[in-house]
Amino acid sequence: MKAMMTALALAAVTLAAPAYAQNVEKIGTPQGRILTAAKVKASAETIYLSGNLASPIDPAKPGEYGDTKTQTISTLNKIKSILEANGYKMSDIVRMDAYLTAAPGMEGKMDFAGFNAGFAQFFGTAENPTTVTRTTMQIAALAGPNFLVELTVIAAK
Repeated sequence: MKAMMTALALAAVTLAAPAYAQNVEKIGTPQGRILTAAKVKASAETIYLSGNLASPIDPAKPGEYGDTKTQTISTLNKIKSILEANGYKMSDIVRMDAYLTAAPGMEGKMDFAGFNAGFAQFFGTAENPTTVTRTTMQIAALAGPNFLVELTVIAAK
């Protein structure tokens, strides 16, 4: 009887794991930088992160955040830390909104290439082969004069 109960318990865990893993379906082309869509079932656990900004490159120089690529990497590292502290991974992100301001020396335009270069260090990599649904937009300004990038994300598992 004890062996049968153990077998049933193991079977329940084995069956539950794939169901949990199937709470999110990411839809897109394998080579695509971003997803076409993501389906999140009602049974999924989600976390919504408010807008995050870069940290100063050097804590002794609080107003210096770097260029768009540097700020993107800094912000994504911050997001990664927040997610991990809450039991999530970067691969759990299903949605990202990216707000970029005009970059210095870019004639009033955002540095989309710099943003994508920073983004590529976190998505479509050996550590995280997945990507996200994403909207990237240029806005007039962010909370501080030297910020070029603000990111919000939704993660689900």
